[in-house]
Amino acid sequence: MKRRSTARVGLLSVTSGAPEHELPQERAREFAQGFFADDFGDSVELAQLLGAFENAGIQTRQLAAPPEWFMTRRTFAEKNALYVESAVSLSRAVAEQAIMAAGVRRSELGAVVFVSSTGIATPSLDARLVQELDLPRDIARLPLWGLGCAGGSAGLCRSLALARGLGRPVLLVACELCSLTFVHGDRRKANVIAVALFGDGAAACVVAPEPWWIPAAGPELLASHAHLLDDSAHLMGWDLEEQGLRVRFAPTIPGVVRESTAEIVHGARRAAGMSASELIEHWVVHPGGSKVLDAYEAALGLPPEVLRHARDVLRDHGNMSSPTALFVLERFLGETPARGALGLVMGLGPGFCAETAVFRW
Repeated sequence: MKRRSTARVGLLSVTSGAPEHELPQERAREFAQGFFADDFGDSVELAQLLGAFENAGIQTRQLAAPPEWFMTRRTFAEKNALYVESAVSLSRAVAEQAIMAAGVRRSELGAVVFVSSTGIATPSLDARLVQELDLPRDIARLPLWGLGCAGGSAGLCRSLALARGLGRPVLLVACELCSLTFVHGDRRKANVIAVALFGDGAAACVVAPEPWWIPAAGPELLASHAHLLDDSAHLMGWDLEEQGLRVRFAPTIPGVVRESTAEIVHGARRAAGMSASELIEHWVVHPGGSKVLDAYEAALGLPPEVLRHARDVLRDHGNMSSPTALFVLERFLGETPARGALGLVMGLGPGFCAETAVFRW
């Protein structure tokens, strides 16, 4: 019987990419103002909703299709076909970059984790990626669907477990094309907010045990922790209807973040075996929106500069769901010298749940 690896595990690389179609926030606001013009009781109500575009902390984002594509009513099948085509292309590009940056041979990879919740495909898209990237055909595949904004950190946690268990490097890919879930007939307030927030993107990582990983290569991944809130499915998710996946997005989410963050962090600390005197100094959080980041700061007592990488990613790309936390991790590592401090990667998503990974850098 193969014994479980006791080697330390760390991150060898993290890369990111976005589609080519740029959507400045001002243009997104103009789209929403025209599209939803006849759907609210008066112009004052719509004007109040459109204030979300100025308050979102977003300057621009990238989409899988040009903005005018969304003016036409699309079937679920049509949107999903574009999702499959675009997700495979974008995922392959970031995965190739991550493998090259990690310096591992493709034949050494023991597993691939593929995270996505904005389209459906069976076989799952990781089967396509294995072939297009020419990965070992006996590689373990783990597709993760339905975790939404928690998916990037969840993928990191599952990759840590797989790298430990298999004793081999693991490729993680998170790809979301949130724009392709736009439901033309959904004229609710939640859809206006979704237009203000969401963008498209993909990110990839290689997680590996020793001897592939050494401390100089990247942060050591110490532990993972998941936290599910009971009776909270109403907060975030999809409702399937004829035109596709209709967004479920409660305005109370920032309040839930403020109330639950302390307990989530306590659980992560316990999972890592941290003592009371050990501090978490690095915070890599999924930027669900500017109000969510404000809620993190309030709950944790953080000064604004601590979450600057999260705010910068939100500004430049919007909320891309699962890959967004990995975009933040990439920026954090690019600007933060290693000093042996403890950190936490955290994302919250449908469930309502939290997925966290404790690291040292």
